[in-house]
Amino acid sequence: MKVLFFISISAIVYTYLGYPLIIYIWGSIARRTVRKKYAPVPLSVVLAVRNEEGKIRDRLANLLDQEYPADLVEIIVVSDGSTDRTREIASEHPDTRIRAIDTGSPAGKAAAINAGVAAASHGIVVFADARQVFSRNVFAELASLFHDPEVGAASGELVFSSKSGGGEREGVGLYWRYEKMIRRKESDVDSVVGASGSIYAIRRELFAPLPPGTILDDFLLPMRIVLAGRRVVFTRDARAYDRLSETSSQEFSRKVRTLAGNFQAIRFEKALLNPLKNRIFFQMASHKLARLAAPYFCLAALASNAMLSGAPYRILLAAQLLFYASVLLKFTGLRRTPAWGMIGIAWTFVLLNAAAVAGMWVFATGREGGVWKKD
Repeated sequence: MKVLFFISISAIVYTYLGYPLIIYIWGSIARRTVRKKYAPVPLSVVLAVRNEEGKIRDRLANLLDQEYPADLVEIIVVSDGSTDRTREIASEHPDTRIRAIDTGSPAGKAAAINAGVAAASHGIVVFADARQVFSRNVFAELASLFHDPEVGAASGELVFSSKSGGGEREGVGLYWRYEKMIRRKESDVDSVVGASGSIYAIRRELFAPLPPGTILDDFLLPMRIVLAGRRVVFTRDARAYDRLSETSSQEFSRKVRTLAGNFQAIRFEKALLNPLKNRIFFQMASHKLARLAAPYFCLAALASNAMLSGAPYRILLAAQLLFYASVLLKFTGLRRTPAWGMIGIAWTFVLLNAAAVAGMWVFATGREGGVWKKD
């Protein structure tokens, strides 16, 4: 039991503290630069949407308002069998840079992306979603990175905000800042493990059609590019703005789908598990796979700790139980006090690990699906 306890605790500490510290130091000492050049190149923007008539006008206005030569940009709106006026609104837009196509019937985001890239005319393809808003320099910043021939994909920074407070949202927000630090340092070392789906770009020549039902195009496409020998880099200079999920159930649903998508991507691209083919296997295993295993180490640590005697183990068991029990305080008036910030971190930790278990179950039972699911 002692061996199981210490292995479990070590695995948890490594996943959430050890690897971030290693990648931070590694990226700070052995930083690989990117040869940026601010010389505009033609871009194709693929905006895959379904039933977004309430957002499509504003989103197109945002994309058309980029500080980038207008004659170098085309925007391809792919309506995935929308049943509202999404396609009509895009088709009727007076700006000739916009082209609208339709998949005919709902086929899923992967099919919409495949159709959009197939219709693209230019060598660099920028992927965008309907919900977010880009800063005006996104095209210029992303394009500047592709002047480095080693770069095959580039991810911008997704910035979250929330109208109201709430410890669980504060915890998720803190987690996202922690996550971006890891991505930034992975990029400094070599390549980030995946991209932000709402703001990333790739070389069109490196694109291979996504398998039907792909959940995480922003993980599978970048990792395929890594396998092809190119870098996937991260920049904070190109930003997309979004709102945090306003409820824990929304955040949980989103994370379950994302984590199920990790399992699915590995099934689609088994070479990711081969260190001889995946040069960033260490980063992927530490960043992605370890988090998928973390909830089971948490359960093992709790169970083995309960079977150990002695004052130190009783203290550690009490600390674990107190940590997990503290999430129940979310439902009390304490949530409006300064102490709620720390409780929010515990809540987020439990939510993310519960989502990892649910994500594996969703994948194992073949229920991950491939059509649009809104939070």
